[in-house]
Amino acid sequence: MSFVKGLKCRECGHAYAILPTHVCEFCFGPLEVDYNYPEIQKVLTREKIESRPHSMWRYRELLPIDGEPTVGPQAGFTPLIRAGKLAKQLGVKELWIKNDAVCYPTLSFKDRVVSVALSKAKEFGFKIAACASTGNLANSVAANAASAGMESYIFIPHDLESGKILGTLIFGTHLIGIRGTYDEVNRLCSEIASKYKWAFVNINIRPYYAEGSKSLFFEVMEQLGWKVPQHVVVPMASGSLLTKLWKAAKEFEKIGLIENANFKIYGAQATGCSPISTAVKSDWDLFKPVKPNTIAKSLAIGNPADGFYAAKAIRESGGWSEDVSDEEVIDAIKLLAETEGIFAETAGGVTLGVAKKLIEQGRIPKNESIVICITGNGLKTQEVIAERVGKPTLINAKLSEFEEVVEKMK
Repeated sequence: MSFVKGLKCRECGHAYAILPTHVCEFCFGPLEVDYNYPEIQKVLTREKIESRPHSMWRYRELLPIDGEPTVGPQAGFTPLIRAGKLAKQLGVKELWIKNDAVCYPTLSFKDRVVSVALSKAKEFGFKIAACASTGNLANSVAANAASAGMESYIFIPHDLESGKILGTLIFGTHLIGIRGTYDEVNRLCSEIASKYKWAFVNINIRPYYAEGSKSLFFEVMEQLGWKVPQHVVVPMASGSLLTKLWKAAKEFEKIGLIENANFKIYGAQATGCSPISTAVKSDWDLFKPVKPNTIAKSLAIGNPADGFYAAKAIRESGGWSEDVSDEEVIDAIKLLAETEGIFAETAGGVTLGVAKKLIEQGRIPKNESIVICITGNGLKTQEVIAERVGKPTLINAKLSEFEEVVEKMK
């Protein structure tokens, strides 16, 4: 059964029925899912969760679908890794990596939100799925729509990384590149969504889609023994992921699955597209939209839909936000790979780069627990690192040549 009461406006609180809509008709604020928490508390226990299969759906009472998921039943429950070597490099005591670079099926956290969005779209009766994307969402919508038997239309900036373009086209979708930034792509998609009755996961299905992000932090809290870490570093594009991780902790506390939801959350952006980070550091109530100029294309949203709410959550938690240069992004990708054997895409480089900077600034204490969220796989953004990892040493199939090479490597 569903424990969703309906939708409500995040600004004026006006209530709406469970429909494919995302904007309040009274104040034009964004809508979000409203749950019946007292009823959830009666049925959702630690023991029930632990008895279920290892996927994001073990928390299904806190996700906005009716009954069992019909799309992406294997998504989620990715590893939380104690990163001892990286911790030593950064000079910290307790460091964890939440590794959604291995999320099923397309190697990013977007598989969580798309599983929820398309399961809900099917409940609504939609036959066609669509999205505006900076890359990972394109991969996930294409893959999950294919597995669900849905047709899909996907809109991207024309200059995305080749790995993400290939990783979308392989699923037989209709892929349309737009000459312009993601924000221009998104504006076009809003016009299309108003005319064509398709399930745009991050437009008319957005209230349901965004809830899938909570599962990442539900897992972290369970994996840490039903408690929150003291510090969490999260990449920001639209800002939605950060706001939902903050919401996830509050929900677990509200229904009694954890005792205390207090932790500090930190937002990570690339310097070439840092509207939320700039607003936090400048103590602005509102952010100023920017034109992206960064290798971190998956985070290149200059006018983030949830930017205001992300900054609000950061301030409420007592956290902070920072940004890093493209050079720092590349250095962080290499550092994570060389210490923990995890190949992250550029968003991961941003997140680790910001965590490193915040630790050096003293904003994140070195003797407290830290979780860094890695949200996408480096196989998707190989070109940014290709010239920085060197080339293989070539020899003939002779032992003497091998021994010469080994001697030089010492």
